[in-house]
Amino acid sequence: MLRATILALALLVLGCGRPGDRGLDTAARLCDPSLPERRYHYSDSDVHLPPQFRRSPLGTVVFSDNTPSDNRVTNAGATLGRVLFYDVRLSGNDRMTCASCHRQAFGFGDTVRFSRGHDDRPLARRTMALANGRFNARGRFFWDERAASLEAQVLQPIFDSAEMGLEPQALERKLAATPFYPALFTAAFGSPDVTRERIGAALAQFVRSLVSARSRLDAVYATGTAPDSTAMTALEREGLRLFTAVGCINCHRTMAFFADKASNNGLDAVASDTGAGGARFKPASLRNIAVRPPYMHDGRFTTLRQVVEFYDHGVQSPPALDSRLRSAQGPPRRLGLSVHQVDALVAFMGSLTDSAFLRDVRLSDPFPCASSSRLSSGVQ
Repeated sequence: MLRATILALALLVLGCGRPGDRGLDTAARLCDPSLPERRYHYSDSDVHLPPQFRRSPLGTVVFSDNTPSDNRVTNAGATLGRVLFYDVRLSGNDRMTCASCHRQAFGFGDTVRFSRGHDDRPLARRTMALANGRFNARGRFFWDERAASLEAQVLQPIFDSAEMGLEPQALERKLAATPFYPALFTAAFGSPDVTRERIGAALAQFVRSLVSARSRLDAVYATGTAPDSTAMTALEREGLRLFTAVGCINCHRTMAFFADKASNNGLDAVASDTGAGGARFKPASLRNIAVRPPYMHDGRFTTLRQVVEFYDHGVQSPPALDSRLRSAQGPPRRLGLSVHQVDALVAFMGSLTDSAFLRDVRLSDPFPCASSSRLSSGVQ
């Protein structure tokens, strides 16, 4: 109680800093999380997949779940993961969190072209949104698929010298010395031991709980029986038809709208960033895509209209171009969309916005004294 009072007084003296304000005293951000007495529900046994995710004309996600048998989502594990996700202690300078750029309001993505690391330098690629990462069927993460699992992915930014800049041993020591963590680790794993493996497991559980499934498109198929087309506008329905007809669904698959693999989408005839090899990249889910511009791994497109127009007539012809983007004769496909059809595809992608998800308190920052002092930074 005394500690909380001192921290509250410190906040009154220091004021609430703006994101990116490096003049704030670190102690003002190192507060305790505020968690409900009855913990939120995250676990597979408490939260079931919505009907449209199990069966819909756009494809089931049942066979896309990358959750390993030894790290199922539990309420205690995801609660610990939520606290870790928003804790500045996971950075070397106690100023960054995973949420510094994976922001709930943007579908756990960001809206700057290149996020900044702990030293305030821009990173090489756009931040990837995390929503529905559970349904990344291939189970490899980052634009270049360099992480073999979500458990591996969540740790890499913490230990990266350009991103959050904290050594593994320092992370373990710092959290073990933080008073509120022993109880959270015990609830999640049965003992208070703080290890990088447990940190990765808890963070992965929280990220797998970021299931976005309450958009207007979801409302069409929410009953699991006859679609309710009135849940979308006529223009959005036209966009959904085109999304399937012109082949977008061939890459952005299932109701999770997750790319099936890293591929070369013809951004450049000669690329400077080789990605996963051959300038191949794997984007995140299209869920909530409308709230997190700019687009592509380098943020070159500022609007969804530019993205659609690129696939309509701008795809280049590098040797490694994905075969799904080539015509039968060999050159890149040209869709020949009208202005109205471009409008429809953009409107459809807007229908994937899940406003309830963007405000869900279960997924929000549990550190009330720290939320206003996050830096704009992020994970490639």
